[in-house]
Amino acid sequence: MNAPLPLDGVKVLDLSTLLPGPLATLLLAEAGADVVKLERPGRGDEMRTYLPRFGEASANYAVLNRGKRAYGVDFKDPAQRDRVLELAAEADVVMEQFRPGVADRLGLGYDAVRAVNPDVVYCSITGYGPTGPHARRAGHDLNYLAESGLLGVVTDATGSPGLPVTVLADIAAGTYPAVVNILLALRQRDRTGDGVHLQVSMTHNLQVLGYGYFAAHQAGAGWPRPGAGQLTGGSPRYHVYPTADGRHIACAALEQKFWDRLVELVGLDEEFHDDEGREADVVAALTARFAAETADHWRSVLDGEDVCTVVVSTWDEAVAAGLVDTDAPDRVSAPAGDASFATLPSPVSAALRRPPATVPYPALDTLGDASPWA
Repeated sequence: MNAPLPLDGVKVLDLSTLLPGPLATLLLAEAGADVVKLERPGRGDEMRTYLPRFGEASANYAVLNRGKRAYGVDFKDPAQRDRVLELAAEADVVMEQFRPGVADRLGLGYDAVRAVNPDVVYCSITGYGPTGPHARRAGHDLNYLAESGLLGVVTDATGSPGLPVTVLADIAAGTYPAVVNILLALRQRDRTGDGVHLQVSMTHNLQVLGYGYFAAHQAGAGWPRPGAGQLTGGSPRYHVYPTADGRHIACAALEQKFWDRLVELVGLDEEFHDDEGREADVVAALTARFAAETADHWRSVLDGEDVCTVVVSTWDEAVAAGLVDTDAPDRVSAPAGDASFATLPSPVSAALRRPPATVPYPALDTLGDASPWA
């Protein structure tokens, strides 16, 4: 018999779409919560249409929604809206990701849900927060990064910012704050019996990712200048350097002991060993040094050394090194059929989540009169 999970018995009604909300409710489901997802009738969540396909939906949708149940609901239809409120009355957690004011206009906002479920934990994920001049604007991850100031901190030689490596705002400023606050709210409710409306603004939460820039400003050092800070391109000790064969070296030799060993290993002219006050010159010298040899050469020099400097890996190399897991024991399958693949490894500790299994992502069913949690 399997041990009980932390969120066994917790009912989650998920009205969200795409990434931040569905990933948050996936993590709750991994810890035992029972998640019912409501999507638009017919087409469902927009992410179902993405490529590549896996069964009737996309691989992206499959990875984010395995183990849930999904039903098509027209929130604008009064009768179906009332049915949603009946489900919300049974839920411990309601997750929504509409622009501010939309859930209220639909009759599914916090006040409407609280009227039928006073101790509900109601979580709203928005791009710019519930109020203010930006609140009702449309946006995506790149917009939030741009307007928060983060995107422009690192620039290339022309002064242009690059595309981020992933959807940082959605996950780091949307999903994870939502999960943390939901768990805290459930703990508080256990002690006080009180529900709460959680507001998760992705743009505002990005400030946590820029904690160092914030601290420097508050201490009187001003805001960061693009490409000029220690971690944003201004230091030779924290930099990305091209190699002779078009690959790159990621150098993070910040501490003196790492830096001393690095410049010795790569054969940097001794005049450039002391970088203080002449950072640009040392960047140029290291750029020339790394560009003189291939990535394989530098890998042979750097491997096994304590220098915090590595070759930038391809995905295939990361998999071969065991740093990307494509064969996790958790698998996702299509609702009908035997095909499955190893799904995204969960950040929830193995001691706190459901045992490894092959679990389908949900087909889009019709919501009937019976409770989906029955």
